[in-house]
Amino acid sequence: MDIKQIQELVKLINKTSIGEITIEEDGRKITIKQKKDPVQNIVATTTQSIPQSVAPASVQAAPPAAIAEPKADKFITVKSPMIGTFYRQAGPGKPIFANVGDEVTPGKIVCIIEAMKLFNEIECDIKGKIVKVLVDDASPVEYDQPLFLVDPS
Repeated sequence: MDIKQIQELVKLINKTSIGEITIEEDGRKITIKQKKDPVQNIVATTTQSIPQSVAPASVQAAPPAAIAEPKADKFITVKSPMIGTFYRQAGPGKPIFANVGDEVTPGKIVCIIEAMKLFNEIECDIKGKIVKVLVDDASPVEYDQPLFLVDPS
């Protein structure tokens, strides 16, 4: 089994509700377990040496609506409404939706989250100023993971 096939298995696991899969082939045993982390770990044991890989998660979508909850300090956190891949811009060479220091209003698109080949525009539901971007571009995010800090004043 090559790396490409292992990565395809990881994607299959992420798209289904299967918790664990074990495959034995030619004296090699590969076990893939689904976790709640944004990145899936692949555990491989074998009598021969095979490369190991960690593939990014690409999983189920939830309702597309930004959630904002107050933190202990004066900032409000805009959280991810779904599991997927976080993007700050619509594509290479396109303008970034929200930078630190930008004013946001309810309904303004602040990022895109890709889930199962669907690009979901995430809108801010509060008025304020972006203080901090908490996620790197093109990285996997979990449901309810903080994306931005907004100063509502």
